[in-house]
Amino acid sequence: MALPTVLRRLPAVLLLLALAAAAGVGVARAHFESQERAVAIGAHEATLRPTFSGNVVINAGPLLPQLRIPSDAPLGIGVRLDLGDSDSGNLDQVLSRDAVIASQPDGEIARIRDTVQTVWWQSVARGAGVALLVVLVGVVGWIAVGPARRSEIVRTVRRPGRRVLVGLTAGTVVAAAGLVLVAAPQPGGGATPPGWAPIRSVFPELPSDPVLERLEVSTGSATTSGKSLVEGAVRTYQESQKFYDTLATTARSVTGIREPEEDQTTAVVVTDRHDNIAMDPVVRVLADTAQAKILLDLGDDTSNGASWEEFSINSLARIFRGFEVVSVAGNHDTGTMVKKAMRRNGFTLLSGEPVDVAGIRFIGDSDPRSSGLTAGYSGDESDNISAVREQDSTLTEAACKDGRSAVAITHSAASSKKLARSGCVDLVLSGHLHRQVGPTTVTGENGRSTTALTTGTTGGAVYAFALGTGLRREAQTTIVTFEDGRPVGLQVVRIEPGGSIEPEDYVPLTPSPRGDDSSTTP
Repeated sequence: MALPTVLRRLPAVLLLLALAAAAGVGVARAHFESQERAVAIGAHEATLRPTFSGNVVINAGPLLPQLRIPSDAPLGIGVRLDLGDSDSGNLDQVLSRDAVIASQPDGEIARIRDTVQTVWWQSVARGAGVALLVVLVGVVGWIAVGPARRSEIVRTVRRPGRRVLVGLTAGTVVAAAGLVLVAAPQPGGGATPPGWAPIRSVFPELPSDPVLERLEVSTGSATTSGKSLVEGAVRTYQESQKFYDTLATTARSVTGIREPEEDQTTAVVVTDRHDNIAMDPVVRVLADTAQAKILLDLGDDTSNGASWEEFSINSLARIFRGFEVVSVAGNHDTGTMVKKAMRRNGFTLLSGEPVDVAGIRFIGDSDPRSSGLTAGYSGDESDNISAVREQDSTLTEAACKDGRSAVAITHSAASSKKLARSGCVDLVLSGHLHRQVGPTTVTGENGRSTTALTTGTTGGAVYAFALGTGLRREAQTTIVTFEDGRPVGLQVVRIEPGGSIEPEDYVPLTPSPRGDDSSTTP
């Protein structure tokens, strides 16, 4: 194509690209700001709305002031979170939960960031599609009109007649009126934006804190009436942060945790966390000291498996990123949410069949029972007992038939009593009791030995909810050492409510030789 022709068409091309860019950006922005997403944040079902305000705004309802903090995101991207229902009807309890979760916010921040990024890329894709459509329409229209008709249109535009001028004027007026009607706010259609003040100026008695220095609170009646609630929540936040930060610091200086020898690998056990995500960084420090790269999650990560408790699984996945995670759900992990969250985060969720992970053969299954916030089980007691016994028999049969399973994982030792006596696995790990039992070793009818250990609650839980400003009872984790894919040692680590961390003595294990009789059901 000759250079004069290119130069003659360049303005039209640039105009088309400008129109396409304007349409694409406009559609992308409008789509982004119009979206809503339902997310579980802290103790709430929440509605997330992306904005370009440059802030994260949290609206907890009419009884409490709104909170605002800079998002520090590119392009001024922000978000508004309207907190909804919680499973608790006690406002003080809900605020306490939120405050403790806020002291370990990384999991929730990651969840919000992922949701906003998903909406962003969907909006970009939609805008790009509209821009491409504008270009295609322009190109097709240019070709369809043809050179003769284009020349006629150019002459008409250069020397417009009265009818053309009237038509252009009318079209411009209609378009402008439409824009005004769409953009102009409706009388009384929107609430007056709240005023904002630094939270330290409204609550001067609050101590210095890097997060609180950036936090703003809405001014108005909700701030005045909810002052005592906010002060209590902030105190809970600070007490929790101080206790668990100190505990993590203590964990870094703990001595006596055995490090693996050459050709050995280690795994760390967590169980009965019951939403206490504040313990996750502490256990991660201990796991790093033991050079662990495998996480064994024995279940009861939540209080009752409610959708808002997904933060507990997300925290575990984030803190132990890079670990191989083998898991089962516990009796308090009611419903499907926990299992779905485990799978979504890449956990190997055991379901009754042998599975190889990191060169180790595991077998196990989630607890067949369901519990609420109390200690009792739902359903008929005889049905629960029958379900546990059936699970034990099924796992024992599968392990003995396989003959190569090294470790069995169940939430409760009741689901692996027969299995622990079978000699068909080297090690049986369980939780559920919130206290340590074992390790004990028995020899099965096939001549092989099996060691069983119940680890105490990692969340320091007395009942079904452990989240708070400190540990309610002794917490535990266990380090398991493997060599050639088989367990060769156990070390329980105790974390006391007073903040001390005490590793127990390392217990060596000697797995039985595997012979032809190992595949025979006792």
